[in-house]
Amino acid sequence: MASMLLTSLRSSPLTSVQAAQFGKTSWVSAELKNTSPKSKKTLAKSGVKNVVLVDGVRTPFLLSGTTYADLMPHDLARAALQGLLKRTGLPKDAVDYIVYGTVIQEVKTSNVAREAALGAGFSDKTPAHTVTMACISSNQAMTTAVGLIAAGQCDAVVAGGVEFMSDVPIRHSRKMRKTMLSLNKAKTLGARLSLLGSIRLAHLSPELPAVAEFSTAETMGHSADRLAAAFGVSRLEQDEFALRSHKLAKKAQDSELLSDVISFKVPGRDIVSKDNGIRPATMEQMAKLKPAFIKPHGTVTAANSSFLTDGASAVLIMSEEKALAMGYKPKAYLRDFVYVSQDPKDQLLLGPTYATPKVLEKSGLTLNDIDVFEFHEAFAGQIMANLKAMESDWFGQTYMGRKTKVGAPPMEKFNTWGGSLSLGHPFAATGCRLVTTVAHRLQKEGGQYGLVAACAAGGQVCDTTEPTKHMLTWKYSYNALLYVCCRVMLW
Repeated sequence: MASMLLTSLRSSPLTSVQAAQFGKTSWVSAELKNTSPKSKKTLAKSGVKNVVLVDGVRTPFLLSGTTYADLMPHDLARAALQGLLKRTGLPKDAVDYIVYGTVIQEVKTSNVAREAALGAGFSDKTPAHTVTMACISSNQAMTTAVGLIAAGQCDAVVAGGVEFMSDVPIRHSRKMRKTMLSLNKAKTLGARLSLLGSIRLAHLSPELPAVAEFSTAETMGHSADRLAAAFGVSRLEQDEFALRSHKLAKKAQDSELLSDVISFKVPGRDIVSKDNGIRPATMEQMAKLKPAFIKPHGTVTAANSSFLTDGASAVLIMSEEKALAMGYKPKAYLRDFVYVSQDPKDQLLLGPTYATPKVLEKSGLTLNDIDVFEFHEAFAGQIMANLKAMESDWFGQTYMGRKTKVGAPPMEKFNTWGGSLSLGHPFAATGCRLVTTVAHRLQKEGGQYGLVAACAAGGQVCDTTEPTKHMLTWKYSYNALLYVCCRVMLW
């Protein structure tokens, strides 16, 4: 899991940015308007270049198998990059580097960052590479950008992520692959016929994408179900939280608060301008769904889990000096981030609990200093379990070596524009959505510090802090891979 801290640009001086570190909570602050600054300290660091978030966009997040079904991943990534260029007016030759994240790679475009950049019209002289870290892949892309700028290697970096679940790679069986490779090498007709004659019906059985964590052979949904049970999270609590997410997302969408969403003309289809997974239901409707993983007594269902999603996102990250010289008004400082890893068997989804105090302590802040919280919602049970763990003195003392509990974020500051349960979760694109949302919420709500936390497969997490210029701190936990597996199985 990773965490990141963002600071609002309105009350902090236009100074330093921050260093990177592995952890699980993330902070974001938005830029304050022309009001008196809060009496909160700046997180600027002497001798460290300030890194700022200029802007961020994303394509609408759509249920897999719907309007994007006939596209390829680089098509969505290209659309996000073009949308970012249009939103910012950024000259294409002003970008020093491009970093993109993806989880399930399309074999034809293994370096999707490069292919999407070329398709979007960026110079072929601009380097681009692709990263993968499960559900925190775009978080890794963003912190890579922060590192490049802080080290003085670049002044302007575009980071993002894309996931395309409508067409995942499905392989032949290993025996069939070996036979086909041998056929390619066979030099005589007899050798070829002999190999063809060795093929059996069982060889034709395809290999579907893995639905289990490689190290534990357990799906993320199964892990979420066990975690919910361990912390006494009921089916009712999970359904209530999921419904909250959908209602808040619907309200934000209707109020036009989701300004990071760009319109996208899908070739051969209509223009898409809204997420299509937001579906407020009733508690009665949700209660009718059967358990998706642990049957028949599990509590994780399709209604309280995030769904398979297609989508892409992109953000422009710059040194503050460069951004101001080009006439930009940055939305947030990217101040701190932390990555942490946990036991992938029993603590796969608990990254936010571990990362949040680390990124806070690293930044010299407390939970009360944070104005905006954005946590990735893999499952409602995962969120509720983390909130209970953070409120538990026993858990803090027994598992984290603390004297007291971490403390849970107040719900009035938590994911108030919806989350992954409702907006959707294209694995590698979610991180940029979280960070951009924090910056926008900080601006809208007049806050200074924001925190982003996301878990990922493998038991990792990223936390980030972001102050409005506005400061951002990130928290990431490597739980995303398991998360991916869960989705595949669920849907």
